Amino acid sequence: MYTQELIATAKAMVAPGKGILAADESYGTANKRFEKIGIPTTEEKRRAYREALFTTPGIGEFLSGVILFDETIRQATKDGKPFTKLLLEAGIIPGIKLDAGAKPLAKSPDETITEGLDGLRDRIAEYYKMGARFAKWRAVITIGNGIPSHRCIDTNANALARYAALCQEGGLVPIVEPEVLMDGDHTLERSYAVHHDVLKAVFDALYVQGVEPDQMILKPSMVISGQDCPQQASVEDVARLTVKCLRERVPAAVPGCAFLSGGQSDEVATAHLNAMNATFKDQLPWKLTFSYGRALHQAALEAWKGEDANISAAQKELYRRAKCNSAASLGQYASEMEKVTA
Repeated sequence: MYTQELIATAKAMVAPGKGILAADESYGTANKRFEKIGIPTTEEKRRAYREALFTTPGIGEFLSGVILFDETIRQATKDGKPFTKLLLEAGIIPGIKLDAGAKPLAKSPDETITEGLDGLRDRIAEYYKMGARFAKWRAVITIGNGIPSHRCIDTNANALARYAALCQEGGLVPIVEPEVLMDGDHTLERSYAVHHDVLKAVFDALYVQGVEPDQMILKPSMVISGQDCPQQASVEDVARLTVKCLRERVPAAVPGCAFLSGGQSDEVATAHLNAMNATFKDQLPWKLTFSYGRALHQAALEAWKGEDANISAAQKELYRRAKCNSAASLGQYASEMEKVTA
């Protein structure tokens, strides 16, 4: 029913030079970030911040889509224009976070399973009517002593696949996000091995559930050393092993991989993406771009500080980071770009 629309949307989401803004923080996550800066944790402040981001002049040059939270997709500008309409007028596709968060996995308290499948078909129908054209579901995989277990990987892969199938049935392009956390002291090689196993399980499950690969986007984490590992991998090694893993596990029919930043610093996440494209872009069947949250708009939040007087400064920060990541998605980023304001 939605085949051609889904194919067209998926391609548009990874259009050359464009990426996806993850503005889908839950109430708790958004409030924690506000508290650190001294911003009141109210619905109005969350709305005002999203409005500041979405009204950034020229941001549609670099963004193909924005992932919204349930609260945000129902909100509007102070003048009453729904955010979904505002984004569409800027040439940006609205999307929606559909998962209900990661909860402890039964009999394995150090691992998690993402919940939210109950009632999902009806929620997808509602969000489609509200203007969403893609969705996101995040699975969380931890590397540690004896983990991740096969049970954790397989259970999360199955949930991702069931979510993705329901999305395609209801007209939403599913972003499939299996995040392997960078928390821990694991080596680059251990990260590669876990990513390899996770992506195999995910695409096996997607196949079983009948998910069409040309109507989805993969949102992977990068193959990087654990943040507490004494030997941190170089930018070049991260790019090489991440691309190697994707080549071995991601079907060529998938339009693109939009990376999460996963706690990397702004500039490091950009440098990693750039290295992959600068070295391998012409050898890959799918696009490599960004779907960053903190690494795209944390600087804007810190500039805004909850004050209307700072909106322009916040928008300049978002524009700069989006421009840098756009260049990285083309393999054309240089660190000197960080010094140039919008």
